[in-house]
Amino acid sequence: MQFKTIFEPFRVKMVEPIRMTTESERNEFLKKAHYNPFLLNSDQVLIDLLTDSGTSAMSSRQWAAMMEGDESYAGARSWTRFEHAVRHVTGMPHILPTHQGRAAERILYSHLGGPGKVFFSNTHFDTTRANIEFSGSEAVDLPCLESADRESPFPFKGNMDTERLAKEVETRGPANVAAVVLTVTNNSGGGQPVSMANARAVATICHRFHIPLVLDMCRIAENAYFVHQHEPEFESKSYLEIAHEMCSLADACVMSAKKDALVNMGGFLTLRDEKLTHELTNLLIITEGFTTYGGLAGRDLEAIAVGLEEGFEPDYLRYRARSTAYLGENIRAKGVPIIYPVGGHAVYVDAGALYPHIPPHEYPGQALVCELYRLGGVRAVEIGSAMFGKYDAEGQLIPAAHELVRLAIPRRVYTQSHIDYVSEVFDAVLANRHNTHGFKITFEQPFLRHFTAHFEPLG
Repeated sequence: MQFKTIFEPFRVKMVEPIRMTTESERNEFLKKAHYNPFLLNSDQVLIDLLTDSGTSAMSSRQWAAMMEGDESYAGARSWTRFEHAVRHVTGMPHILPTHQGRAAERILYSHLGGPGKVFFSNTHFDTTRANIEFSGSEAVDLPCLESADRESPFPFKGNMDTERLAKEVETRGPANVAAVVLTVTNNSGGGQPVSMANARAVATICHRFHIPLVLDMCRIAENAYFVHQHEPEFESKSYLEIAHEMCSLADACVMSAKKDALVNMGGFLTLRDEKLTHELTNLLIITEGFTTYGGLAGRDLEAIAVGLEEGFEPDYLRYRARSTAYLGENIRAKGVPIIYPVGGHAVYVDAGALYPHIPPHEYPGQALVCELYRLGGVRAVEIGSAMFGKYDAEGQLIPAAHELVRLAIPRRVYTQSHIDYVSEVFDAVLANRHNTHGFKITFEQPFLRHFTAHFEPLG
């Protein structure tokens, strides 16, 4: 018999108190934070859905492993365990540890990129795009056509448009393409998974034109779950076997271990090419640390090694997908427009559809994140024109493709009652939707402006 109640496959062994706040207090906190939830203090937040990166609750096995951390500068036992765990997932011969995923991106993309170069992706996320553009390269998104339909039941909206990829490579010339980056799951594209069939097609194009294929695998366990569910070829394969096969298609992998490796800090870069590895090792040592720690303590390496096992456990992955879908389906039933089907790590609300009266240059996604915090103390993140918008030569905003708000659910942190509360906050959001106004930016940085930007409410 299949029961409806989502049952967390763990017991709570330690708790962290949540400071309860009032709406009047949150109004003041939000004003002092310049209406940017990134600038709030964590103890001012009731339910924190800003990111699933580094916010996981680690297991008793991970904490126990940390006590075994070997803090030797070179050749530590912890490095050996980490290296074995990473190779077990990726099958890659060369492994460079980094303090988090964006460090791996910077090392790889600054070397491959530069002025005149272009990177193609199913959708670049914020730090990926920033590292590519900082090198002087161009970052071009090629999402599949199905991703444009928010309500379509198509299960792999994270796919890349392979027909357009082949045409773009031929038009620009293979020598000008630095790499193709396939992100699984597709974070900026609504947290949607990528099929193995699509990954194979992308790899075929890359190999034909001798272009490096980079797999951004920070949520590869969650992606493997959806491949297992929706591609009959893989229904008898384990999640780890599916992940291993997807990695086998790539020339390099980057991972922020702060996602599916269930840790609070860490990442890595894996490679097949020995010559490229030697070149990137110099950058690693200069900027991160020696090759056997790369900016991580031995205890971090130990926690990642265990997390890479636990992140592929079937009970955990079933719970992870079901609990995320639970929130999405509940608020969708209330009339909140979301990207459907729900992905593995987050629910993406279409703020542009929720607030059709707020134009993109007034940042409807920023309006929603402020409403969620003001009304219920829920912190979320805008993934729209505040994050990805650019300016033309006249200084006018070029809007992002979508005005989204991501509700990213930390792993093994919140229970069903917390998620039920978030769903209730959306009742208040819907009740006040016609009275909600947009925002203007009063301060911004040239790269990754959404982290530190200041906003002021309009109206």
